[in-house]
Amino acid sequence: MHPYPLIFEPILKEKIWGGQRLASLGKNMCAEDADDNASPPRIGESWELADLDETSIDGGGGGAARSMIANGPMRGVSLRDAILAMGPNLMGAVQTTHMGGFPLLVKFLDATENLSVQVHPSPAYAKAHPEAHLKTESWYIVRAEPGAVIYKGLRQGTTREELQKRAADGTVAEAMQALPVQRGDFHHLPSGIVHALGAGVVVAEVQTPSDTTFRLYDWGRTGRTMHIEQSLACIDFAHTDDPAPIRGDGSARCLLNDARHFAIKELRGLGGEVREHDISADLPVVVMCIKGEGRIEATDDSFEPVPFTAGTTILSPARLDAVRMVLDRDAVLLEVDVRG
Repeated sequence: MHPYPLIFEPILKEKIWGGQRLASLGKNMCAEDADDNASPPRIGESWELADLDETSIDGGGGGAARSMIANGPMRGVSLRDAILAMGPNLMGAVQTTHMGGFPLLVKFLDATENLSVQVHPSPAYAKAHPEAHLKTESWYIVRAEPGAVIYKGLRQGTTREELQKRAADGTVAEAMQALPVQRGDFHHLPSGIVHALGAGVVVAEVQTPSDTTFRLYDWGRTGRTMHIEQSLACIDFAHTDDPAPIRGDGSARCLLNDARHFAIKELRGLGGEVREHDISADLPVVVMCIKGEGRIEATDDSFEPVPFTAGTTILSPARLDAVRMVLDRDAVLLEVDVRG
């Protein structure tokens, strides 16, 4: 199969903390068979690019989640089957997961309420517990209401004993670093960093393909499983990195983070730039349109132009050649180099 840029059907997830703001990113927020008098669904997550054999928020088993292609000759084919069909043309030098899946999970999130304070498995915990999988993630702030914050890391000097006590008496938030946020802020969250999205924030999230999450505190909500001991076992109490956000420098392409599994750049249109696709790295690239619009086109007419607007996520195969990206002057995109 000749490679071409792939767009996928979003997988929408209802959450008790979700809302309706993902509609501004082009998501269809209402089910086709919904009752006209029913309350609108509280959509918390739009899974843009997913290839998981199992999903869970509680550390147990769940169903598979596979993105389906929405454009071109492979419309209706799953991402997993596209990997099998295109092989190196799609993945280049990148290895799939141990189950043969795509090595990233990409989402948009809408936090109308605070998300639970949570942590993902540390390397040591994952090694000792094969059912738990490492999860490192990054957030790019798409929208933030006035006064909105995120919670990232613990206050300096917080000990395991103190946090265990606070988990019991409901004061965990007092040990967290609450950081004001604004559109364009970027935060990287390695495994072991305790964190939570605050109310009023919409983010683009790029993460390694794990849905293993341990809840430490849930703001007084009841009825959801907590994982105090697992959380305490995974938190990196020695982490001392500056929690301040990274921001792009306003240039056409700015590197935000260069991590083991993925690198993220911020792209800006700056008057309608044309970008040639770089195939030298032999890596697939994920493009998330945050604002504005544009298109990816083949200079040799090998595929139909692929337009995109805010909320569109595109997977650009590793071995595309004779291709360029055309952006309008207001466009803001994230460009994610996939490393596996």
